[in-house]
Amino acid sequence: MVGENIQNLKDKKAQQKPSSVKLNDEIVAQYLIDNPDFFIRNARHVECMRVPHPVRGIISLPEWNMARQRNKINQLECEISLLMEHASANELLFNQLMDLQIELIKAQDLNQLIALLNTWAKSLGLSGAYLYLFDDKWLLSAPSNYHHLALNPSQFDFIRVRHLQYNQQYLGPLNSTELDFLLPKHGYVGSVALSLLGQFGDLGLLMFTSANLQHYQAGQGTLLLEKMSEILPILISKWIMRKK
Repeated sequence: MVGENIQNLKDKKAQQKPSSVKLNDEIVAQYLIDNPDFFIRNARHVECMRVPHPVRGIISLPEWNMARQRNKINQLECEISLLMEHASANELLFNQLMDLQIELIKAQDLNQLIALLNTWAKSLGLSGAYLYLFDDKWLLSAPSNYHHLALNPSQFDFIRVRHLQYNQQYLGPLNSTELDFLLPKHGYVGSVALSLLGQFGDLGLLMFTSANLQHYQAGQGTLLLEKMSEILPILISKWIMRKK
């Protein structure tokens, strides 16, 4: 009996002895996860808890949680607005592409097709549109009426390596040497959009120019250019044969 009482006293002392486990963020967090009713059982203490705040100094835990929820709601609203803007922009691009495609299909020859591209470009505030065909892929020599569109791919390589080595589209400025090569009689050109034609970018080049230096910039979307560069070789094949 005496031994049992002594053991009970030891057990009580062991229970009263502070734990040697050092608390850290991970242990506290795991405890709260394992005990979801903690805040219900300790509601009175929760209201007394204080959290540092960068503007207000110290706020209560409920206030801090509400502020977090408001921030999440604001972030979600911004994301929804951004998605709406992207949807509107994609719809506009789709409509522009469809309208242009309908006009291009009506073209009676390649010169008219280029004229339609020019008209469309200028309706968007651009300076013009230009089409070049790599002469190793198309039959452009006499008696073809389109030899003026021929572009030697080897001579074009210095532009391809600098701007189109990893992508089939380039948006931004060209230096004077590059502009002189592509547009020997060019006026002032601020920025350009270049897009290689065909699945492998080996059929030619479509170019749009703008007097605005900021109009075409890296990082802008190229979906419209990509689709046009897929469509054009199909239409061009109506008037020019491909080399085998």
